[in-house]
Amino acid sequence: MGEARKMATTDTSTPRLVLVTGPSGAGRSTTIKVLEDLGFETIDNLPLGLVERLFSGARPDRPLALGLDARNRDFTPQALLDLLRALDAHDPELLYLDCSREILQRRYSETRRRHPMAPEESAIVGIDREKELLVPVKDRADTLIDTSELTVHTLRDALTAQFKPAGSALLAVTVMSFSYKRGLPQGVDIVQDCRFLNNPYWVPELRGLSGRDSAVANHIENDDRFEPFFERLCDMVRFLLPEYRREGKAHLSIGLGCTGGQHRSVFVTEKLAEALAQDGWRVSIRHRELDRREGEGVTGSGNAESGVAKA
Repeated sequence: MGEARKMATTDTSTPRLVLVTGPSGAGRSTTIKVLEDLGFETIDNLPLGLVERLFSGARPDRPLALGLDARNRDFTPQALLDLLRALDAHDPELLYLDCSREILQRRYSETRRRHPMAPEESAIVGIDREKELLVPVKDRADTLIDTSELTVHTLRDALTAQFKPAGSALLAVTVMSFSYKRGLPQGVDIVQDCRFLNNPYWVPELRGLSGRDSAVANHIENDDRFEPFFERLCDMVRFLLPEYRREGKAHLSIGLGCTGGQHRSVFVTEKLAEALAQDGWRVSIRHRELDRREGEGVTGSGNAESGVAKA
């Protein structure tokens, strides 16, 4: 399936640099998306002449993956080999995605696309032409993965095994609060209704505060139903997150709603995000209604930091 010819760098101070190439149709675009899910900053279809400019400014603070396409006008095998030498200080790794000519021909036939290297000829002509062009690049590859018999899922597994950052949770979680009066957030994966909890809105001194204020938090926590509810919520989410990660999901959004999106949902969002962060998950917080009000210049209430990223 795959052949690794170079061990990953153990110098944690140098972010990993992976150059991804191979014949058209072998899976470069899919690979770039998988590496992005693994935490890499990714750029696809980058002309070779622009690559060195990426390192002329601030030092990258996370792994970088660049998709290099043989169809770009400044691409030649020698130019790519010269680029690898020029980037030697950054310890570049060349990932080559290969595929049999028969499978490539079938993929082009199924999608009815013209091959970029033979737009007026049959796809097999372009496939053979590109494969011959890339022979020196394939011979130089540090990691070679043949995608001929791989599905999208098995390719993801192969890339994860080879390029997963040490200690990566592989699943980013966003927890957001919202108001049911303004509808469900778009794209949310899991929704939990918090409107059964005692509503601080009906307490005059709490009405102008938010769920990030300690007085509101105390009011909600004093509801006898809160503790068993929150325990069951955490149990459910803690069960689901590893299962979503096992399925290859890169991001999960959890929406917590109440009537106005100001008190109960905000407090539960903060508390759940903090619990998940303590478990080691990458968590970000978004308060849809509070963010909207602050964007409109409405003065918000106090903010107790929870130790997780604010989206």
